Amino acid sequence: EFDHITATISLYRPGPMDFIPDFIACLHGEKQPEYVHPILEPILGETMAVCVYQEQVIQILADVAGYTPGEADLVRRGISKKSKKTLDEHREIFAKGSGEKSGLKRAEADAIWDALMGFARYGFNRAHAADYAVIVAQTAFLKAYYPVEFMAALLTIERHDTEKIGLLIAACRRMGIEVLPPSINVSSNNFTVEQL
Repeated sequence: EFDHITATISLYRPGPMDFIPDFIACLHGEKQPEYVHPILEPILGETMAVCVYQEQVIQILADVAGYTPGEADLVRRGISKKSKKTLDEHREIFAKGSGEKSGLKRAEADAIWDALMGFARYGFNRAHAADYAVIVAQTAFLKAYYPVEFMAALLTIERHDTEKIGLLIAACRRMGIEVLPPSINVSSNNFTVEQL
């Protein structure tokens, strides 16, 4: 699914990579998602109980503790900048707000906050991940259905990097694509598809 590609892009970063095995196990039904608190299930359900996106951080702050989206975004920024003063302040605000809005006890609020701090430092913007996922899907389509043209384009893009050219030619061979040597009679400046 497209959402799985988006999540993979967001998870494949230092920090969130630790959650990839759990995400995959939950995705394939080998394991049940483990939520820090059941109140998080509607927000983290699509990402297998892992807080992957910055937008989820904002939604948790808003839905659980009553932050406005603007206030929640300021906290998200504080988390990414590791501002201890901001985070200490908001631990208290979150605990108070989650008690008033969601009826959580202090220990429950602290558990959610601590989990949030672990996730949010590495949270990725979902819109950016979705943009990258579109490119991944398009690239995979082109490689699957137009492999010769795709590899010719890649080779042309990387034509000034001899190390990458060697890797790409090896990939062509694995795919059963013959890469011909230069010919004074037919070669052009770029890699092209030879019509045989």
